Amino acid sequence: MPTKRWRFSRETLTWVILAAAVCVPIAAAAASPLLAWRDAVYILAGFAGIIALGLMLFQPLSIGGYLPGLPARIGRRTHRWIGGALVAAVMIHVGGLWITSPPDMVDALLFTSPTPFSPFGVIAMWAIFAVALLASLRRRLGLRPRTWRIAHMLLAIVIVAGSVVHGMLIEGTMETVSKAALCALVLAAAIKVMADLWMRRKRETLRGESIARQ
Repeated sequence: MPTKRWRFSRETLTWVILAAAVCVPIAAAAASPLLAWRDAVYILAGFAGIIALGLMLFQPLSIGGYLPGLPARIGRRTHRWIGGALVAAVMIHVGGLWITSPPDMVDALLFTSPTPFSPFGVIAMWAIFAVALLASLRRRLGLRPRTWRIAHMLLAIVIVAGSVVHGMLIEGTMETVSKAALCALVLAAAIKVMADLWMRRKRETLRGESIARQ
């Protein structure tokens, strides 16, 4: 009985930490005085970007099996759902910024923007779209599981690195400490899951080679 209580408490605490990591930056941004000078579309675009960053925290944890209480099968399905939500959030983010300031978005997409955070966001955006496109066309393209895993992981590295740098360089409505904490957790979660998945694949390969020699 004490073991069950501890497991329940630990799982609950994990969900509380994850929720706080995402909700605190959103709440801090909502309280920013800078919002007083922004229109509704710009604000929507900005919060879509914050939500996209928050989704990136759950994305590796879902596929790695680190979300408490979720079986591996549900975790894989959740990973796909979060991926779809991430694409939608990025589209709202970019679309809203395009509506409010088309010239700035053209400069960003052409990598001619004077703002240092723009290229990192654009690169991460295209990497997100590339993963979504590959996932939807995976069977039609006949991608082997190993090829898909390698492509997915490489693009995931670009997405996480680009998004974290993009977020940290922006000086806007997000509060600095909570933003840094969220970015650090996103980076740590991605590194942890990628390392664990790589080690898991390596052990499976070595086990298969050992069995083949017998």
